[in-house]
Amino acid sequence: MGALSVPALARKGEPPPRPNIVLVLADGLASWMLGCYGNQEIRTPHIDQLAQSGVRFQRHLVCTPAASPSRATVFTGRVPRQHGIQDFLTSEPIENPPQGQAAPPASFKNEVMLSDILAGQGYECGYVGKWHMGDDQNPQHGFRSWQTLMLDGATGYQNPRLSVNGQVVTENGSLTDILTAKAGQFLDQQTAAKPFFLTVGYLNPHPPYEGLPARYYDMYAKADFTTTGWEPAAANALRGKQYLKDTVGNLRKCAAGVSSLDDQIPLLLAKLHARGLRENTLVVVTSDSGFLLGRHGLWSRGLASDPINMYEEVVDAPMIWHWLGRVPPQSVRPELVSSYDFLPTLCELLELPLPASRNLCGRSYLSLALNRPLPKKSPWRTVVFGHYRNTEMARDGRYKLVLRNEGNGPNDLFDLADDPREKVNQYENPKYLLQRGELDRTIQQWRKNTMA
Repeated sequence: MGALSVPALARKGEPPPRPNIVLVLADGLASWMLGCYGNQEIRTPHIDQLAQSGVRFQRHLVCTPAASPSRATVFTGRVPRQHGIQDFLTSEPIENPPQGQAAPPASFKNEVMLSDILAGQGYECGYVGKWHMGDDQNPQHGFRSWQTLMLDGATGYQNPRLSVNGQVVTENGSLTDILTAKAGQFLDQQTAAKPFFLTVGYLNPHPPYEGLPARYYDMYAKADFTTTGWEPAAANALRGKQYLKDTVGNLRKCAAGVSSLDDQIPLLLAKLHARGLRENTLVVVTSDSGFLLGRHGLWSRGLASDPINMYEEVVDAPMIWHWLGRVPPQSVRPELVSSYDFLPTLCELLELPLPASRNLCGRSYLSLALNRPLPKKSPWRTVVFGHYRNTEMARDGRYKLVLRNEGNGPNDLFDLADDPREKVNQYENPKYLLQRGELDRTIQQWRKNTMA
């Protein structure tokens, strides 16, 4: 089958059916943790194979390195100052330094999500796993099948509490396996007659790290993780600092969570194959953010430090597309793309208009995913942006500028070509004054453009 051939399900003379979409959304899975992105110690053969048989975006950055606002950006295409979720949602936010948000603003229920768009076009929409965007118990935003992880208590990997279409139940067993089984149940109900959109929101590899099947811990019992670049705890370490007390031990547990997630991929693909749905299903693997896991002497994500950080480890998340016969295999795209580009990309794929009056800042990267040439008059942009509370980021192909408190500091400038691990802050270095000024102006304009 050719790279852009029509699926076999389409009859001659009829338009091809709209594709099904399976979105695997991990929690805190950084690009650097995966073999296909260069990791030599954490075993991810199935995700690596998925990337090998499709397209991998080499530099896909989330807008916000925190779960709730990042997920909201993926589904709405809007940034935190627009959709209103500024931080991870928790019943116990902290005031100093600010950490967490008690609930989304009332306006969030009016946000237009990808699922709202697809449900309006006749898609059967199902959500399985971690939602974490408010009112976790109740089905919303076009998802008619709702099996979400309740986050009002322990969030470990054994015997989870789930909302099954609004009714809270306790399931017995391993969370990761249970979520895959629930996804399988949804897929068993699907046919080629009606397209579907399924999100599987795995908790992996987010802590706590206990409760996985023993075989995953056994895989890393002797691993020393000498290549991961972890460092002793930094003076400004904040959230997740307790995991640095036994960094290697916790790296082993986290790696177990990554490999447990990896083992779910062939199960989902097998279910699609068994249902005769795989050829017309786009499978996307991504994450809401990355984790540092000891790099820079920090453990968690953006709030791992005070002030907030925007290190590559926390903003660079995988973006892998797999679609037999449609997405060219063995493709690697070097362009900078963002999580706020996801909704525009799927809208173009499905030939749907963007939601009205949403002031989206993203752009479709469908041509990149399908290896099609871009229009000569519209080359791909060279800068992506980030926003987390008082912190903003502009990142181009070489430099990263991080402004805090609207530029009043403390600020960072990193030369990623000479300093890929972001060890030397060049913000005050006059040698970089031109680059700093250019990126500063792009942030000011982006801030202005995304105020509403």
